[in-house]
Amino acid sequence: MAAHLMPTSAPTRDHLDWPFFADPHRALAAELDAFIASGGLGEIDHGNADGACKKLVAALGQAGILRHCVPAAFGGASDVIDSRSLCLIRETLAYADGLADFAFAMQGLGTGAISLSGTDELKQAILPKIARGELISAFALTEPEAGSDVAAMSTSARRDGDTYVLDGEKVFISNGGIADVYTVFARTGEAPGTRGISAFVVYADTPGFSIAERIETIAPHPLARVRFDDCRIPASQLLGEPGEGFKIAMRTLDIFRPSVAAAALGFARRALDEAVAHARSRKMFGATLADLPTAQSTLGEMATAIDAASLLTVRTAWRRDVQKLPITREAAMAKMTATENAQWVIDQALQLFGGRGVRVGEITERLYREIRALRIYEGATEVQKLIIGRELMKASR
Repeated sequence: MAAHLMPTSAPTRDHLDWPFFADPHRALAAELDAFIASGGLGEIDHGNADGACKKLVAALGQAGILRHCVPAAFGGASDVIDSRSLCLIRETLAYADGLADFAFAMQGLGTGAISLSGTDELKQAILPKIARGELISAFALTEPEAGSDVAAMSTSARRDGDTYVLDGEKVFISNGGIADVYTVFARTGEAPGTRGISAFVVYADTPGFSIAERIETIAPHPLARVRFDDCRIPASQLLGEPGEGFKIAMRTLDIFRPSVAAAALGFARRALDEAVAHARSRKMFGATLADLPTAQSTLGEMATAIDAASLLTVRTAWRRDVQKLPITREAAMAKMTATENAQWVIDQALQLFGGRGVRVGEITERLYREIRALRIYEGATEVQKLIIGRELMKASR
């Protein structure tokens, strides 16, 4: 099934002419297109998400693409993680295959906090291997009773001499079950609410760490509920200072949230391209579907929705990379708009395909499942609205 769902051509690159991008980004896009066209992603078995993701991480590492997930000092592609590069990579990989995008994204998200706040020893031990695809990472923040409401976190970490002891559970952890290293957030109690949370590195082979449950979703990828039972780690695996965990988590998410929007754009662009190709070839009423004004109108709306979301997304990444300004509000706008617009675009593409669109194994069916999760993870649409409103209130004081 995997082979015939791969794209037969590269995504449209018109937006690379926008002033938000520089020549290195255009060169990166060409490199990515060549990598995919040459079969660099290999055969992707969606029936074995664990195995597929392991192979994809290795392939992306060997191709040098994972170098964009870490700073240059530790084997990365640039001095600091470049958001526009992340966006280009995720958009391109998502256009090709959702699991390929997932495999790349989690290498960055899972170790972003280490890049930001880890000791030199931790960075040196982990980041070069992440860049080479030799380690797989995970980001463990969500809990059964603490998803959008991070302040409700109950997983605890108590100091005991030169160690911390972790107890609790995390749920919906991407790469759970295949990751070698986890960035874990736990309550250390320095202050109430989010100010009493700290961040830690936990290796998968640490005694007291276990996979409590594997979770299956509509778009299969490695996902699990993980448990900490008297899980003892060295105090040197604390990231930043005690009580800084929430701040570290939000800084990490700010770096990668624009790239979530970019992944949604990749799905949406693939849906539009597939819809255009289908409309040109589908015979209907003595002409083709593409000749019908209603189809042309729908395709026009789809293209406009994609460009609107793309402008918000690259504006956000450019603001972070070039202007060095906060992007909390902008990232929320981009993530919300891109994922919601992509859901609509893919729905319209499926409608244009008619009955064929809902058949298992069709690209529209797969995209329909892939996009649904993006409207929830790394902050559901409703949370993005709250973030935007909160930031507006701050700015109006």
